[in-house]
Amino acid sequence: MARHISCDVRSSADVVRATSAALAWSGRLDVLVNNAGMSAWRPLQDIDDAFWADMLAVNLSSVLYTCRAALPHLERGASIVNVSSLAGKRGSANNTAYCAAKFGVNGLTQSLAKELGPRGIRVNAVCPVYVETDGLREALASPQSPTNGQPVDAYLSEFARGQAALGRLPMAEEIAAACVMLASPDAGAITGQCVNVDCGVLPQ
Repeated sequence: MARHISCDVRSSADVVRATSAALAWSGRLDVLVNNAGMSAWRPLQDIDDAFWADMLAVNLSSVLYTCRAALPHLERGASIVNVSSLAGKRGSANNTAYCAAKFGVNGLTQSLAKELGPRGIRVNAVCPVYVETDGLREALASPQSPTNGQPVDAYLSEFARGQAALGRLPMAEEIAAACVMLASPDAGAITGQCVNVDCGVLPQ
């Protein structure tokens, strides 16, 4: 059984409201997965204050807001999984705002793992490379994206062949499976890790 609760993750007050609604329905919180995000490429000279603020609000501040709202209700054995990005481990051109936000998510993940570990709460992140979603396709269609005007499908196929050890890109279901694994008791000794789910694009 599942329930959908709408929430603007850019608003700490709305996050608190959604957390209260989830608790009223379920009675407890065992796992928090932070999966809200947006992607967009812009060169430095085109990054205005509104774009910068929105990229940080959606991709980074939301993670802090949800963790803070959930914390009073998380007990020993609970798990937080943050969906970060390979962009949180290496920079790329025209991607300053997104990379900065995702580097922040990885830092937040590692810091909270140390802070919450004594309470028996684990905190990890998954770092996907490109995952074919409507949002990614829209972002890649921008002339400022790394496609350089190439059709999105052709760009992704070429990237997978040239960059991924497995010759393909991960599917959304595989990202979800990694989150489930990190949230499960099978990962009971894993915390503070930012795990690449990238088909071998960035072996570490």
